[in-house]
Amino acid sequence: MPSYTVTVATGSQWFAGTDDYIYITLVGTEGCSERTLLDKPLYNDFERGAVDSYDVTVGENLGEMELVKIEKQKYWVHDDWYCKYITVKTPSGDYVEFPCFHWLVDDKEVVLRDGKALLPKDDKTRLVKQHRHKELESRRKTYRWREWQPGIPMSIDANTHKELPRDIQFDSEKGVDFILNYSKAIENLCVNQFMHMFQSSWNDFADFERIFVRIKNTISEYVMQHWKEDFMFGYQYLNGCNPVMIQKCTKLPEKFPVTHDMVADCLEREMTLEEEIEAGNIYIADYELMEDISPNSTDPCTLQYLAAPICLLYNNSQSKILPLAIQLGQTPGKENPIFLPSDDQYDWMLAKIWVRSSDFHIHQTVTHLLRTHLVSEVFGVAMFRQLPAVHPAYKLLLPHIRFTIAINTKAREQLICEFGIFDKVSDGGG
Repeated sequence: MPSYTVTVATGSQWFAGTDDYIYITLVGTEGCSERTLLDKPLYNDFERGAVDSYDVTVGENLGEMELVKIEKQKYWVHDDWYCKYITVKTPSGDYVEFPCFHWLVDDKEVVLRDGKALLPKDDKTRLVKQHRHKELESRRKTYRWREWQPGIPMSIDANTHKELPRDIQFDSEKGVDFILNYSKAIENLCVNQFMHMFQSSWNDFADFERIFVRIKNTISEYVMQHWKEDFMFGYQYLNGCNPVMIQKCTKLPEKFPVTHDMVADCLEREMTLEEEIEAGNIYIADYELMEDISPNSTDPCTLQYLAAPICLLYNNSQSKILPLAIQLGQTPGKENPIFLPSDDQYDWMLAKIWVRSSDFHIHQTVTHLLRTHLVSEVFGVAMFRQLPAVHPAYKLLLPHIRFTIAINTKAREQLICEFGIFDKVSDGGG
């Protein structure tokens, strides 16, 4: 009687193994095997990280392998199992691999196709065509759309991380890693002993420097030594965490009336400001998005502010980007002066700090949260709903959206929700 050798790989992450019963059914073009229990006498099957092999005997050859059905049934209590892949060696000696990478929870079954990337037009039999259809039908019931808040990109229909499908939740190691990294960051920043500083205004720049006393590396020490200097301010526009705000200035906007006389002392090429603009040496960063946003009250006893600045930058003869002029609001006038490098040291420094503050808010909410996290989730949910696992685009996209939906759900649950972390610590609020 023909015999097929089935090799089952269990994931290596925490709690991936199981003591539940695992059954397999092999489906080929000429027939299918009986439902077979995968079990070795006196052996602990499906341990974490294990690769176990079993023989499945059939009455006659099954033809070309099409599907593998895996079922998990409770032994004592429900015990989740993470299956990486299954390999089937046919009687003719061929190997067919069936990727899984799924958690089997409760009394669950999963039907797998082989790992070859195939488009719908490549499906030749009725069985695999049905499998493609049923997989998407099931996924659309599991991965549902929801509008979390008006104006926010659509997201998965889940209020908490625990409500997510098991396959896209954080692994146990990832959850612990979050906690450990957070604790390490708190320890390194010595934030615990300086938390009172966030509840009132700081009195001296030394207060700020003391926050980072525990961080010792070449980059951090260099930045701490030079952060007040104009070249470092400009350098961060290209090399900082938010290098998307700077744009080439082809014409000064009317709302930002900088003149040549204001900045003549900073220009190095014996050219007027207009000539420098025409030559492509002037850049601008406009934080108009910050206008009309009400400041959050992280401390009810302290009045807080937000700015919507415009910053003009200069590419000098040494190819350094330097700030040339700063206006902290969008409407020019006596109440909204233009700050210059020639101003008092602390006036100019505070103007730069306000620009950095606005840059932080734009980075956190637009560049990072919106354009990275939330937009990626739209593609992630759509991928699960529209592409079966054998589709080549699914195989290409899957590694890039790993944990995306999970971390976004945690953000909606803890970070940007009402009374969340953003409401508690950010001037812009949640």
